[in-house]
Amino acid sequence: MRGKPWSVEEERRLRQFVEQGLNAFEVGVEMGRNANAVYEKAKRLGLRVIISRKSEKIITSSDLGSGSGFVLSGSGGLPSVEEALKVLVVAVDQLRVSGLSQAEVSRLRSVISGVKVYKELLADFLNYRGLEQRLVELEGKYAGLVKKAENV
Repeated sequence: MRGKPWSVEEERRLRQFVEQGLNAFEVGVEMGRNANAVYEKAKRLGLRVIISRKSEKIITSSDLGSGSGFVLSGSGGLPSVEEALKVLVVAVDQLRVSGLSQAEVSRLRSVISGVKVYKELLADFLNYRGLEQRLVELEGKYAGLVKKAENV
């Protein structure tokens, strides 16, 4: 199902908001449109609208359109679960668009599967980091006890 058509003025405003660096959700609020509608229109206009932005990580519409998923820059950190879920929402919304090619459906399903796997691996990673931190703390305490025993 299609929403209301975009006027030339709305397209101009969309371009301005994208140039200002507003993300799809912010543009949607400003224009009274769904973020997915903003994403779709930006994609059709060849604009690179930001879907999610954290300090050093940016996910854009063109990144999803090209199939690359996440874009990491700066510190090389991992995308948050929230960012992964935003990619998931966009991919699921895209599956609702009629007339997608079989290749596009397959790509979107791969993105969805990838986000699920990423979320699980990230949870494991965070758990391992916690265990590693606890081990370092225990090693420090053990070293302190050994020194104390040597001084007795």
